[in-house]
This record gives sequence, C-alpha cells and structure tokens, in this order.
Amino acid sequence: MSRNVWSDFMIRVSGTFLRGLGATVLVLLAAGLPGWCRVAAQEEARIIDLTLERMVELTMSRSYQVRQLNLSIERNRHNLRAEQARLRSSVDLDLTVPSFRLTSEPKWNSALQRNEIVQENRRMWEGELAVRQPVILFGYPTNGYLSFNNRMYRYLQIRPNGDEDVRYYNRYFIRYTQPLFQPNALKNNLEKAELSLENSQLDYYDDVVGIVDNVSGDYFDLFEDAFEGVINRGLVENLELALQVARELAFADSARSIDVDQVQVELANAREQVQRSESAFRLRSSGIKQRLGLSESDSIFIDPTFHLDPVHIDVDEAMRRALDLTPRMRQLDIRLRESEIRLEETKGRGGFRMDLSLSYGRERQDPLFDRIWVDPNNSYTVDVKAYLPLWDWGGRGARIASSRIGIDQTRLRMEEAEIQLRARIRNEVLNVREFQNRTLAMMENLELARAVSASGFRRYQDGAIGAFELIQSLRRETDTANNFLDAYIGWRKTLLRLQRLTYYDFENDTSILEHFGLADELNGNGIASPKGRGPN
Repeated sequence: MSRNVWSDFMIRVSGTFLRGLGATVLVLLAAGLPGWCRVAAQEEARIIDLTLERMVELTMSRSYQVRQLNLSIERNRHNLRAEQARLRSSVDLDLTVPSFRLTSEPKWNSALQRNEIVQENRRMWEGELAVRQPVILFGYPTNGYLSFNNRMYRYLQIRPNGDEDVRYYNRYFIRYTQPLFQPNALKNNLEKAELSLENSQLDYYDDVVGIVDNVSGDYFDLFEDAFEGVINRGLVENLELALQVARELAFADSARSIDVDQVQVELANAREQVQRSESAFRLRSSGIKQRLGLSESDSIFIDPTFHLDPVHIDVDEAMRRALDLTPRMRQLDIRLRESEIRLEETKGRGGFRMDLSLSYGRERQDPLFDRIWVDPNNSYTVDVKAYLPLWDWGGRGARIASSRIGIDQTRLRMEEAEIQLRARIRNEVLNVREFQNRTLAMMENLELARAVSASGFRRYQDGAIGAFELIQSLRRETDTANNFLDAYIGWRKTLLRLQRLTYYDFENDTSILEHFGLADELNGNGIASPKGRGPN
C-alpha cells in the first residue's frame, strides 16, 4: 500500500509542495510582462509564474498612485529650483517707451498763495537696466541685495507757447538694500521648498512600501486559497484510495459492503469541498486581476512552497530600524520645522521692522544726448525706513501664541507617535515569535498525522479498524493541514505587519525596497531615501 498524498511532499525552503498531483495549480490571472510568460504548446493564453516579487513589479508598473506621486515630486523639484534660482544674479530691464501725458491739475503756488491750474504736456522715454545679486555670507542668505544699475531717460516738456524743453539723463550706480528685524524670506522660502520636496519623496517612499504590503497580503491570501484546494484534493485522492480498498474488502467479505457506502458519502462531500475551494480561488483571482488591470485570458502558475526558515528578531533592533527607515518620524520633524518657520513669519508680521538702502553712483543731465557721459556728478542716496507698531489690541500677540501652540501640538504628536510605534513593534515581534512556534509545532503534527493516516490504511486493510475510523484519521490529517496552513499564513502576515512598521525585511536581512529591487529604481528617478531620525 502506497502512502497517502501527504507523504509525497516535504515542507522545505526549496522543495516542491506536492508530488504525484496530476493537475497543476493554475491561477486565472492576466499576464503583465512578456519576459514572465511560458506559452502553452496548444493554447493562445500565456502561463505566467506568479511570485510575490513579480506581483510587486507588475503593480508598481501600473499604479496610478505611483504616477501621481511622481508628478508631485517633479512639481516640488521645480519649485525648489525656482527658489534656488533666486540665490543667483538676475538681470532686469525696465522700459517706458514712451509715456505721453497732457494733463491739467490744480497745484499750490506758494508765491501767489493760492491754487492754480497747471498743464503738463510732456513726452518721456525711459529705461533702467539692473543686475541684482542676493548677498550670501558663508553660504547663508542675508535677505539683502546688491545691484548694479543704469538709468537713462529722454524728457520732453512742451510749453504753452509751443517751445520744447528737452533733457537727457544718465545715471549708473550701485545700490545695497537690507531688511532688518524681519524674517529672512529668502532663506525661509528656500528651506520650505527643500522640506516640501523631501516630504513628497517621503510620501512616495511610504506609498511604495504600502503597495508592497498590500500586494504581499493579496499574494498570501491567494496562496492560502490555492493550498486549501491542494488540501481538499489530497483528501479526495486519499478517499478514492480508501474506496478502492473498501471495494476490494467488500468483494472478499460482503459484511463490509457498508464501508463502501460510507466512503462514497465522504468522498462526495470532499469533492464538494474541492469545488467550493476552486470557486473561492477563482473569485479571488478575478478580483486581483481587476485591481492589477490584467487580462482574463491568461493563466498564472503559483508554486505553493512553504518557506519556514525561523527568523530571530530583536525588539531593540526592530525599533532602531523603524526609527531609521520609516518616514513617519522624519515627516513629523519636517512638520515641526515648518511650524517654527511659520512662528518666525508670524512674529515679523505686524512687528517692528526696518529697511536700509544705500546707493552711490554718477549722473549727468544735459540737453544734448552726446554729453550725458561727459563730466558726470557724484550721486548717492541713504534711506532708512522703520515701522513701529504702537497698539493693535493684542492681535499680534494672539497670532504668536497660536503659532507656539501649533509647535507644542507637533511635539506632542512626535512623542505620541514614537510611543505608539515602539508599542506596536514590541507586540508584532511577540506575534511573530508566537506564530513561528505554532507553525513549527503544527509542521511536526502534520508529519505525525500523515504517519497516522498511513498506519490507518494498513490497519483497515488488515481489518483492525473500520471505515469510520479510517475516515476520521483522514479527516484529522486534513484538519491538521488546515491548522498548519492557518499558522503559516498567520506567521507570514505578522511578518508583513512588522515589515510595514519597520520598512525592513528581517527574513532576508535587507530593507523592503532592496529586497524587491525598488531601491535602485527610486534612486534612478532622483528620489532620495528617507533621512532617519534615531532614538532620542
């Protein structure tokens, strides 16, 4: 008597799950990449080896969410370039070509001690060229500007008697402007653009890991459905073997003919379970195909192989990985810095401020254009403007207090997030250990159940037990296999939850993105890895 189907396979990292099973486990999923295809000999549909890595790659290549995040990163990158461009020299040409004016306005005549109507009839052409450079000391923008300027104009005044008075003017000068007691808008805008770009990159990183986590969950759900079908088909094969033995025994001893009926009833129920599992498998496959945007015509081969290498995870190491790799804490740091910048800007709005402006140059005015460069005169300006608020009914103080409360709230969220993260990681590490121990224990129970079933076949053939006891033995083996499957899937999903919390694959001792080959792709797109924040 040959052993039952469960004796023909071994649970190993590299072993195949089932030997002697005639039908291949097919998942009706659509194909994504031609390189994955194994075209059947007499079928137009492609057969694709479905693995977790290939599901992740297929999902990433077709995800609208990833496309949106790519566009968001590109937009913030352009915003940063715009702010960086403000640190460099700019050249402006301001033209008035021309300005004609014929107006009559009342003006006070101090000699006559009365208003009189004065008519202005002028023609003016003006241009000013300015080269402006932000003042940066030791890499720090000072919010001040140094500019080189050249202003020229032609002014024509037409008198009431028709005479024309023409003046040409030329001035070239250096100007320095420096805001004082004010927020450094140049530095703050640049820093906000950098933080915005980094935050969008962290969002991308978080969403990619979320996609990997969701796809992994779908894969193991599909794996579970596929293997439930394998378990049920194994039971059917065992019952078919039991039916054959029962018929042989009933042929030799008519008193045991009732065993045939018992086994047939149990076999019909087992076949019904196979149909239910195949239906559930088909429905889940259809849902996955819709989410991935795949075709219904292709088939996917899935190899339900168990990987049972025990994983040792240290709680402190897991917490360190989470703080170093996950973007959550860094995003809270970014939010805190943005709140501090807003507080600085709030203090500057409605507060004391001063503007200092200095200029020195040479100028010349003359009726002849050719003489405006001859013997120019010195010219300079000194402007100091100050604004001192006296009373605003406490509005500015209230705005500052509100901004400070916002900073306190961000710090509380940071503290709460770290406490929650540590607690969740500690629980998930314990869950991984528990499910891992249960899975290993159930694997030993499954080996024992297979041995009991093999012994039951021999004892039934020898007449030591009846068909009912044999059926119970086969059912116990099936229940043990299902319990083993539940423990294994539970172990896998707790590992997934821990990976989602830490962004680290402890089973392969690498980060999630490196395991799935996404780290190089992100760096190739100019997306930096998150800057971790170590434990306090």
